[in-house]
Amino acid sequence: MRNAPLGCTESDRNRPKFTMPPPLDLREFQDKLSTHFRPFQRSFQFWVRAADIYSGYKSFQLRVIFEKDAQKQEAMWERQHEIAADKIYNMCSDLGGFFLKIAQIIGKPDLAPAAWVKRLVTLCDQAPRTPYHVVRVVLEKELGRNVDELFERFDADPIGSASIAQVHRARLKGDKDDVVVKVQHPGTQDLMMTDIRNLQAFALYMQKTDIKFDLYSVTKEMEKQIGYEFDFKREADAMERIRRFLYENNKKAPVKVPRVIRDMVTRRVLVMEYIDGTPILKLEDEISKRGINPVGKMATAAKRNILKSLTLAYGQMILKSGFFHADPHPGNILICKGSEASTTKIYFLET
Repeated sequence: MRNAPLGCTESDRNRPKFTMPPPLDLREFQDKLSTHFRPFQRSFQFWVRAADIYSGYKSFQLRVIFEKDAQKQEAMWERQHEIAADKIYNMCSDLGGFFLKIAQIIGKPDLAPAAWVKRLVTLCDQAPRTPYHVVRVVLEKELGRNVDELFERFDADPIGSASIAQVHRARLKGDKDDVVVKVQHPGTQDLMMTDIRNLQAFALYMQKTDIKFDLYSVTKEMEKQIGYEFDFKREADAMERIRRFLYENNKKAPVKVPRVIRDMVTRRVLVMEYIDGTPILKLEDEISKRGINPVGKMATAAKRNILKSLTLAYGQMILKSGFFHADPHPGNILICKGSEASTTKIYFLET
């Protein structure tokens, strides 16, 4: 029999050895638990808020029928729309994700009451922001190199954040011009699918009870299109195609489309040239800063030129090319600085 180590019997040596499990990382456990239950939490919040908005309108309909004066009825409807607009704004702002898309879609004068449009149009670039340390992880995973190796400067605070992605201003190593880095919010796609399914269920209910319109088919088409928006390679191809078309068909392109940095495009990251500009929603503020009356002749002429440029660009894209930028909400349009008032830029921010 082989000698056992001092202080150890043969039976001790043959006894199975157990290793202690690593200590539980409470924060990691909480994060995983939160991620697992997040779809259920969002669904609950959506249905509670949607029911509140819906019941508000139904109870209002019962009250307004007792008012016989048409003008007073109209004023009552306006007030109800304003109350609902605040609730819809808060829901979209708090939940983010797909609900910011909804705000962009219904925040148009031809689709919603004026009170809704006025309130929701401000949500274009106010989505919750992904922390910089998370952005770095996504960039390094997608581009395969350290951020400090790729960029001479990278602004930690994003220029803007939308439903799918946020954008940062940066400068590549060895370059003198700035670029914009568009990075997807991690986990957003799964949450959006949860949101869409909740909206589809709500649409089915609404079209059976209140609206004689096939809302469900609209939400199914939205589900299909949203999937495309998470592929930035597809978006880069679209940008280059539109940019090339506008430059080839005009002596001076009516709008500017940012140039894509082709070797820095992945499904979740898109790098493009930086073009300085004023968001179209802040145009009147910019005009006022320059000492120009925002409702005067000069400002009116500038706005008319901007509209003319956009109309020309869209007329050419739709009627000549058949391939066009289909998301021209205010967050996607900037007025270029240091150029003529008629020069505008289509800005691909989704996000």
